Amino acid sequence: MQLVVVAGGRGTRLKDRLGDLPKPMVAIGGKPLLEHLILLAARHEIRDVLILTGYGGEFIEDYFGSGEPWGVRIRYRREDRPLGTAGAVLHAFDDLDSTFLLMYGDTMMNVDLNRFADSYPAEAAASLFVHPNDHPQDSDLVEIDSSGRILALHPYPHPPEQYFANLVNAAFYVIRKEALRSLIPKLAGLSHPLDFGKHVFPALLAQGAWLQAYVSREYIKDAGTPERLDQVEADFRSGRIARGSLSTPVPAIFLDRDGTLNDERGFLTSPEELALLPGTAAAVRAINASGRLAVLITNQPVIARGDCSAEELRRIHDKLEWLLGESHAFLDAIYHCPHHPDGGFPGERPELKFVCDCRKPAPGLLAQATADLNIDKSQSWMIGDRASDIHAARNFGIRSALVRTGQGRNVAPDCRPDLVSETLGEAVQAILTESIASR
Repeated sequence: MQLVVVAGGRGTRLKDRLGDLPKPMVAIGGKPLLEHLILLAARHEIRDVLILTGYGGEFIEDYFGSGEPWGVRIRYRREDRPLGTAGAVLHAFDDLDSTFLLMYGDTMMNVDLNRFADSYPAEAAASLFVHPNDHPQDSDLVEIDSSGRILALHPYPHPPEQYFANLVNAAFYVIRKEALRSLIPKLAGLSHPLDFGKHVFPALLAQGAWLQAYVSREYIKDAGTPERLDQVEADFRSGRIARGSLSTPVPAIFLDRDGTLNDERGFLTSPEELALLPGTAAAVRAINASGRLAVLITNQPVIARGDCSAEELRRIHDKLEWLLGESHAFLDAIYHCPHHPDGGFPGERPELKFVCDCRKPAPGLLAQATADLNIDKSQSWMIGDRASDIHAARNFGIRSALVRTGQGRNVAPDCRPDLVSETLGEAVQAILTESIASR
């Protein structure tokens, strides 16, 4: 597949680091960021690279030339005025393959490019790489259905008192060329730069086009400000970027929800009932900073009981993610079991009333998450406030921590967790301290 890189940025905010160089030439680990992207393409046997340049394009062309030393063939298309990310792509329309990968030259990543490309539905106009991050409040967000089809785009700034899932548009796409043809006339009369997130994708959604979300835990981060560049450089030096591929197993801390992350209030059926326990965001943020995954594993029999719809549960989890995001914390994934084995509830859903293998203490959700996210089971833990959490961990073969919040003070001694802590924060600290000591 062809790789197209938008590399025309001036890098005004990085002027002190760049001098006269264009933004994609900023150094990370002693190499230009753009070189890291080209090497990533070569590792995935992508040989055809089109670089769309603008400001300082001569520096890029002089450095990379034909691309032969990197095992790729590079062509260039230079804009004569700032056209924006989408404007630059439309300007090079005749040079595009029928389907192509599109990267931005100020975004560092370690992504399985072939897996991303292979996941692209043939009928879709585009597939957008999305992921949770630690600042959803000032990010462009996407809303998806259960199949991953994008229902709506929510650009920054976001309305106050409205909660969104922490699914951020990471500005990495697979695009079908023909889907862009109708937008070419916009380029002729362009009075402002044309952007994919702000202009193209909303226009395609308005036309009824299919946009697909590709949700992944793989490493991808914008390096376009001094603070974010410093973080990317630190991630490079610590090996976090190298470990960021989906092919590399990573440990996780699995988290129960009610009584562990939020107040235990019986069966939650609306977002208004959800309130985080003190210290929850700080504990999750510590997991994020450690490089482990933070994965929610929760029984939600309210669905089978008919007390709460799948849409209402989604809204509850949107609020949970939003509250965590306000403190720069995030969950890497959320898994829930909607089943319940017992009948006799008014409004219950008979099709969900059976004994399943995903309802804790069964280990089904833990197994599914481990397979989906390539989790290193041997280094992973489960934290919860109920015996079912501890037994689920034992049934799956991982260690467990019981917290004395929620129902934790009522758990029988024969539950036998590997660790008992008063709060989530204490449990996370103990797990991470042990992890550091064992290195």
